[in-house]
Amino acid sequence: MDEPIWDATVFTKNRDRLLNQDLACSFLRRVVERAAGYMSDEHFTVDGTLIEAWASQKSFQRTDGPPRGDARNCHGESRTNDTHASTTDPAAKLCRRSHSAEARLAYLGHLVIDNRHGLIVEAMATTADGYAERDAAVVMLRRQKKRHRRRCTIGADKGYDTFGFVAATRELSVTPHVTQNTARHGGSAIDGRTTRHEGYAISQHARPRIEPAFGWLKTVGWLRKVKLRSLPKVDWLVVFASAAFNLRRLTTLMAAPA
Repeated sequence: MDEPIWDATVFTKNRDRLLNQDLACSFLRRVVERAAGYMSDEHFTVDGTLIEAWASQKSFQRTDGPPRGDARNCHGESRTNDTHASTTDPAAKLCRRSHSAEARLAYLGHLVIDNRHGLIVEAMATTADGYAERDAAVVMLRRQKKRHRRRCTIGADKGYDTFGFVAATRELSVTPHVTQNTARHGGSAIDGRTTRHEGYAISQHARPRIEPAFGWLKTVGWLRKVKLRSLPKVDWLVVFASAAFNLRRLTTLMAAPA
């Protein structure tokens, strides 16, 4: 308590060195390797969540010409990501999680967890659009397959039930245990050849285990409304916070009786 406080300049330099995507990914990899004995290497779940950006709605201004009327008042104006962008965080996109929800400037955070104990295997952030969740899932699965080449399963909600995503996972020797979306135009990409197996029902039962990870990341890991700007920094926080979640989860698993 009597020691002098560190110099603010030194702390700033250390913070800048820490805000490094490669460092965050390396840290997560080391934690995942440490947790290998508690994780499944065959059965996983993927999902994404909306991360509110550190940018106000008033910063979402026109990019295709001068503002119409008072730039601070957007009532009655049609705003899209094609014609508008945030002046404070241009990478943030206007997005909503459902048709009834309010559109907000946001990013998307993505996780792959193992189905045994819900530990995070892969994590990343992307800009928010209609394809980001599925594209990010394929990227994370490709990373996972480079380390573990054995065949595995991936559970996901009906938002991933597209012919493109299902075909991409099968090319990676990953069996897609995706919830069927029978309301989708063209029908579900998942048929009885997949749903008839007991493993499909097990994957669907295990899928909600990803929610505690998202809940912890948003409440404890500062991801409900991220206080960093630009995609690289948001991605860093998602990955680094995922490693912290695993460490917190591991303390519980390691303390449990064998």
